[in-house]
Amino acid sequence: MLKFGVAASVLALLTACSSMPAPPRQALDICAVFAEKTDWRQPAAKSEARWGIPVPVLMATMFHESSYRADARPPRHYYLGFIPGPRPSSAYGYAQALDGTWDDYVKRQSRWFASREDFADAIDFIGWYHYGTTRELGMRPDDTMNLYLAYHEGRAGFARNSYLAKPELMDYTSGKVVQTEMSYRQQYAACPLR
Repeated sequence: MLKFGVAASVLALLTACSSMPAPPRQALDICAVFAEKTDWRQPAAKSEARWGIPVPVLMATMFHESSYRADARPPRHYYLGFIPGPRPSSAYGYAQALDGTWDDYVKRQSRWFASREDFADAIDFIGWYHYGTTRELGMRPDDTMNLYLAYHEGRAGFARNSYLAKPELMDYTSGKVVQTEMSYRQQYAACPLR
């Protein structure tokens, strides 16, 4: 009986450690997001202060990249409807950061223990990447549409205008991403305890 109790305890501990946090219930209300995820507000504000990218831009980017899922990945292609193929990219975590770009961030910022599954690390990464885009491509820090396109396509892809061949991405960005940022901006200005 004692062995079963120990095994059950170990299993419960492993399950608790491996489970990912649930996304916020009201993801399109930034005040509700910060009210539910009380440990997210400070890292988001810290990223804004460090990189100069407004919190609504950072949060809209994260929401549209991962739906606030810590373990988000791009969907696989399935062969014959059931044989899993490779994923289209190595994008992972809250920020959907690619392996190479994340490794560059970790190295340049000396964030050796940073994790794509950690909100604070991911929001700092998004701020860092957007800041680099403003410096390299001359964008404003509040230019949500172009920052998101450069984030999605990579700076080199954006500079080559790769997004112009993707009307669905253009529609999504100009419609959903920009609208989310605008809503977040209005909501965030009125958030209590900002």
